Amino acid sequence: MIRRVLIANRGEIAVRIIRSCRDMNIEMVTVYSEADRDALFASLSTASVCIGPARASESYLNQDNIIAAALKSGCDAVHPGYGFLSENAGFAERVIDAGLIFIGPAPEAIRSLGDKAVAKRLMRQHGVPVIPGSDGVAATIADAKAAAEQIGYPVLVKASAGGGGRGMRRADDERSLETAFAEASAEASAAFGNGDLYVEKLILNPRHIEVQLIADKHGNVICLGERECSVQRRSQKILEEAPSKAVSAELRAKLTDYAVKAAKAANYENAGTVEFVLAPDGEAYFIEMNTRLQVEHPVTEAITGIDIVREQIRVASGHELSVTQPDITYSGHAIECRLCAEDAENGFMPSSGVIDFVHLPGGFGIRVDTAIFPGYEVSPYYDSMLAKVIAHGKTRNEAVFRMRRALEELIVRGVKTNLSQLYMVLYNRDFLTGNYDTGILNNSEQPKASEDL
Repeated sequence: MIRRVLIANRGEIAVRIIRSCRDMNIEMVTVYSEADRDALFASLSTASVCIGPARASESYLNQDNIIAAALKSGCDAVHPGYGFLSENAGFAERVIDAGLIFIGPAPEAIRSLGDKAVAKRLMRQHGVPVIPGSDGVAATIADAKAAAEQIGYPVLVKASAGGGGRGMRRADDERSLETAFAEASAEASAAFGNGDLYVEKLILNPRHIEVQLIADKHGNVICLGERECSVQRRSQKILEEAPSKAVSAELRAKLTDYAVKAAKAANYENAGTVEFVLAPDGEAYFIEMNTRLQVEHPVTEAITGIDIVREQIRVASGHELSVTQPDITYSGHAIECRLCAEDAENGFMPSSGVIDFVHLPGGFGIRVDTAIFPGYEVSPYYDSMLAKVIAHGKTRNEAVFRMRRALEELIVRGVKTNLSQLYMVLYNRDFLTGNYDTGILNNSEQPKASEDL
């Protein structure tokens, strides 16, 4: 059994992992940068180690210092959280080579699923539907044109190693494809150090649906239902809910089957998320698999009652999953809002500074995952997310009303936030009816499309 875990992350997710470790009577060691010396997660852990200056490249991405901290502090496992090194196969390998347990999937799975072109080819081979497109990387513009001619315009040119909307361009005809191919390749090379591209059909008016799964080392895989992640701004999720109003019992069973096939195709272990684009005609297509804990995992925990981090640690220890698929039941509806330090009046630019006052909401059905407090300094060096507010109710309407109440109680002073935008989503007619897609926050007249994912 794992007895001491090093948490290779910061902020709210570090606090989240600490709580599960405490529940399991496991000691935890956190690492922090000089900018996070007074952070909440550093004070809540059993021990804490400074691993470098404020810049992430010199601290939270410094593999040498993180592994040295784990060994020096007597840890026997490393939990990467999300972001930073969580999907870095090389880091997972180094953790294992150091004699430590990596609380996540095997490096081989991270590597194969991290390359979108390779992952889609793997899914096709195992009967999981993918968006029609090139068979692997389109190495040249001629390859891209051939693929586009076969599947039909409009198409997306996408970075094979991409994410977050970078290295992705839309093309409506052969001429625009040439420009899109050159621009996407250049952006992908700059952002990911890999300019490889693939081409896929552009799905108009899509929804973004993902399925949470956990797999153990004994061949068992369970799915914990789906999450609706279509409320996005600039390809970034800001609100998620579970279950999705767009997913029927029949479609849920189909998505569960696809997710299990995806996990088994990659010999997957630990927690993972299979992401789909749902077309207006009801067809679902695999887009990628995230080989880590997701930011939005609390909504799944709320409706299933399962501590996903606890299961991650158990699986990494070699135990079988504590539940089987027939044990999984769903209770009510949950919504998560991501509060970020952003200036809505200035293009949602990150807002840094010192928080001088905080009031967090509470009451029945409300959970807040955060690491902020009065005096907390919001650094320009890291992600702008300050907190996640989760509302759970017996019905979707009850969850919406509770989230409205929670956001009305939430006060953060000292930095600008996206609180008003989150609040307004809860009054959006399309959101309230559940009849929305990834273009819900798009004020332009441009058609909504899978390029939003």
